[in-house]
Amino acid sequence: MNPPIENVLVIRRSLFDELGAFQGLNFEPEKYLDAILSRGSNFFIPRPQAESNPDYKQIIPYVLIVFQNTVLHYVRGKKAGEQRLIAKGSIGIGGHMNETDESLFAMDEQAYRAGVEREVNEEINIDTAFEDQIIALLNDDSTEVGRVHLGIVHMFKLKEPKVQKREAMITGLTFLTKEELTGRRASLESWSQICVDSLDRLLL
Repeated sequence: MNPPIENVLVIRRSLFDELGAFQGLNFEPEKYLDAILSRGSNFFIPRPQAESNPDYKQIIPYVLIVFQNTVLHYVRGKKAGEQRLIAKGSIGIGGHMNETDESLFAMDEQAYRAGVEREVNEEINIDTAFEDQIIALLNDDSTEVGRVHLGIVHMFKLKEPKVQKREAMITGLTFLTKEELTGRRASLESWSQICVDSLDRLLL
């Protein structure tokens, strides 16, 4: 039997263009989020269609796990779902938003934030209190992967550095300083490179 087709959350590329397309990071997420997370603006389509059609942008929460002045870094192992990112370093936890019973046909902000915590919880276990802030949007139309994705950059500020991996694809989980991350920039996936280049602003 074939596995069921995964449905993922998208918006139309035309909505992104209408709100103001950009390249890299945008530090005014509120300008976009009301529209993106209003029911009717976002909807679910089969992932194979979303991956191959640039008329849609898949909404991807990209969560930076931060303790004081360090950021969680890991390497995607061979079991990673996105084949194009295997063996790349990353500072972003998260992935596609999937259709669930509570999301029904679309997501408002409350359903979205619950989905983000569920997604992070599938990949890592955070055993401490934290604050969740949306700090930027991320768009990279310079790559094949980036053209069909739009990142919502979150920062989880931890009270203690208590994180363990849950997914087999995650290896080498460790907190690194800005200087250490800059030294590893060449080995990072493109979204993480974009974030590392602006860490001073992201960590304000």
